[in-house]
Amino acid sequence: MTVLPDDGLSLAAEFPDATHEQWQRLVEGVLRKSGKEVSGEAAEAALSTTLEDGLTTRPLYTAPSGADAKARSTGFPGFAPFVRGGTPDGTGTSGWDVRQRIAGSDPVRVNEAALADLENGTTSLWLTVGRAGIPVAGLARALDGVYLDLAPVALDAGAESAEAARALLALYAERGVAPEAAVAALGIDPLGHEARTGEALDTAPAVELARDAAASWPGVRALAVDALPYHEAGGSAAEELGLSLATGVAYLRALTEGGLSAEAAFGQLEFRYAATADQFLTIAKLRAARRLWARVAEACGVPEAGAQRQHAVTSPVMMTRRDPWVNMLRTTVASMAAGVGGADSVTVLPFDSELGLPDAFARRIARNTSTILLEESHLARVIDPAGGSYYVEQLTDELAHAAWEFFQTVERAGGLPAALRSGLVAERLAATWAARSKKLATRREPITGVSEFPLLSEKPVVREAAPAAPGGGLPRVRRDEAYEALRARSDAHLESTGSRPRVFLAALGPAAAHTARATFASNLFQAGGIEPVHDPVSVDAATAAEAYAASGADGVAVLCSSDALYEEQAGAVAAALRAAGASTVFLAGRPGTSAGAVDAYVFAGCDAVAVLSSVLDRMGVAL
Repeated sequence: MTVLPDDGLSLAAEFPDATHEQWQRLVEGVLRKSGKEVSGEAAEAALSTTLEDGLTTRPLYTAPSGADAKARSTGFPGFAPFVRGGTPDGTGTSGWDVRQRIAGSDPVRVNEAALADLENGTTSLWLTVGRAGIPVAGLARALDGVYLDLAPVALDAGAESAEAARALLALYAERGVAPEAAVAALGIDPLGHEARTGEALDTAPAVELARDAAASWPGVRALAVDALPYHEAGGSAAEELGLSLATGVAYLRALTEGGLSAEAAFGQLEFRYAATADQFLTIAKLRAARRLWARVAEACGVPEAGAQRQHAVTSPVMMTRRDPWVNMLRTTVASMAAGVGGADSVTVLPFDSELGLPDAFARRIARNTSTILLEESHLARVIDPAGGSYYVEQLTDELAHAAWEFFQTVERAGGLPAALRSGLVAERLAATWAARSKKLATRREPITGVSEFPLLSEKPVVREAAPAAPGGGLPRVRRDEAYEALRARSDAHLESTGSRPRVFLAALGPAAAHTARATFASNLFQAGGIEPVHDPVSVDAATAAEAYAASGADGVAVLCSSDALYEEQAGAVAAALRAAGASTVFLAGRPGTSAGAVDAYVFAGCDAVAVLSSVLDRMGVAL
């Protein structure tokens, strides 16, 4: 029997170290099998992914060395540049603050939801007040029975922020809450309100409340730097960060001009960011945000004040209205990324939040998402668990540089107020969203349950309408909006005729020849609300025509098979389908295959939205 040496975990000590070049050569061999003749760095580049903001994700990351390693040193939690956390213990002591958002205009119902949330895992409340929520006068009723010295309160009151903030502070005093025991985020954000509505607000009330909070309420932060308006307008991660910096700097100027010291001004700001299902980008974004804000504090001469307070909210842009149950998975990944990224507070939006007011079940799932991550997955047990990942560190660094560059662009334009009013911000975000919309339309960025694997038989989820969100400024976009418009046309057709629009899939040859393309076409057309009718046994033009006539299809047929069978049969089958009543014949494959035999093509990477819209037009399906 061989006795292994008792040398700890030196299990790879006898293996020779591999080099980067050796790995690249192995990659070359793999790519060669798929028909790509590339070598060296080109082989590695072939496996890379281009992201927004000019960033690229490489397939392999290795440890930096020398000057690069020193330049990327992230230090320790609680110390500048705060990449690893704003406090020494991060969220390791008690986990992140589970902040539940409560919308609705009835103070009684909001109060019921608030108490249920606090009794079942929520640790702070985020209330909408004013035009899009409860009236300011109803704030006391909404917080009836809430222990205000134990449960922090965050406000979102838009144009009525100052009034709501005064009402909350008065409520603390009325209920005998000691100033040092009150913990709140008053949520005053004049620039965020202007971004959403186009309505400029005076910053004087915000400055006055910040002075009061700094002097008398040590646990209260008066101003919010909300990056969600820019995220919801289609902005990228770097744009979201850059505009949050510009907002924060604008508020620092106003606060210091209003009499606060720089250190006190930094203490009055809380930042809000979107957390998406792109977990690594979310982790890097939150880490980069702290690094960038620390740089601002350093430039202001108060580096010790640069620990950014962060509130992460699961992205409304990623939420879908069709198959909303998938949103539970999206928000789980997003909240996990927010926690790993070091957010101080995390809000998980209920899966039905884009359909109206969330019901009790959806709110329970949202609460329990954080509870499972904290209590069962133990994500908060380690501070900055992603720290040291070569990929995360590199992505954090690159994202920080891209965001800083955009921030400087905004500052050169006169600061955020000027950039908003000149249209610079709107134009930049619109261009970013247009580029992303192309990826969504071509399904390069898939949306599960919408553009991929849709379920036409799904019964719609209906919720009570929520108070209208303020508008008039930057648009609010959603990843599913183009497909939602197509599905709405299909729904109208179903309501008026009793059936959905139908397309006939002519599967030619044996299953091995047609299965892949028939599956692709079926998935594609269902994304537009078009029901595919399959013909798994078509073997010639006559049987295909007969099957089409019995299918109930609305004038459109699609050939599905291999390129070889297309060359043999496409012309004859297409002619037979037209004779049987098909006005348009598509082919599932690349343009040029059996050219002239068909009217159009569907293939991986085609503009699915344009194709589906055209098909509905050809079928006479209008909204």
